[in-house]
Amino acid sequence: MNETTTGEESPASDLQSGRLSDFAYSSIKEQLTRGAYKPGHKLPIRSVAEMLNVGATPAREAINRLVFEGALVMVGPKTVIVPHLDLAALYEVTQMRLALEGLATEKGALRATNDVVDKLLALQEKITFSLDEKRYSDALHDNKEFHFTIYRLCEMPHLLSTIEALWLRVGASFHDLYPEFAEAKYGVHNHLAAIEGLVDKDPSAVRAAMENDIRDGYRRLKKAAQERLRRQ
Repeated sequence: MNETTTGEESPASDLQSGRLSDFAYSSIKEQLTRGAYKPGHKLPIRSVAEMLNVGATPAREAINRLVFEGALVMVGPKTVIVPHLDLAALYEVTQMRLALEGLATEKGALRATNDVVDKLLALQEKITFSLDEKRYSDALHDNKEFHFTIYRLCEMPHLLSTIEALWLRVGASFHDLYPEFAEAKYGVHNHLAAIEGLVDKDPSAVRAAMENDIRDGYRRLKKAAQERLRRQ
């Protein structure tokens, strides 16, 4: 006897679609946290689908999740962009980052091995080279890995997921750091101070260095947001 089809999606098909949606979501999320897109960048569903080699439905579902989380915004019926953070949102995110990233840093600092220190030194070398070459997207890509290499040492997964959510909101805005942040080498000095604190087994010093990095960045991002507000 021949089996009949109803035209409905099978459970296996639904599962596959869900997995592709999760894959698309994770991929776009990681790009946003690493500053792959500047504020104002448009993310058409078709382009996302082609970039990730998935269908339109998983791409749309991923984008809708990120809109719901505030990482993307709808500015038209079919137009989704990476938003700028306004001053209030920037302040809130920064205050949360200081508290949570400072906590993660201090809790994990004593777990830093020689291998971790070597990894951080290698990452910082790449960041410094990218800044000198004005390859700011590359610098941001490695900057995220630098920070989270330290934060993961705390071994507190819920804390890490909350920090990642904050970076999802602010990652694109990190482009406003440059070129001033690169020229003054604020981040470079803070990162080297953090590494020194890890080597010295001084959690308070590492926390202070990472908090200084956040504060220095905030001052530049705040200035950029104020300048943008005046132009409106």
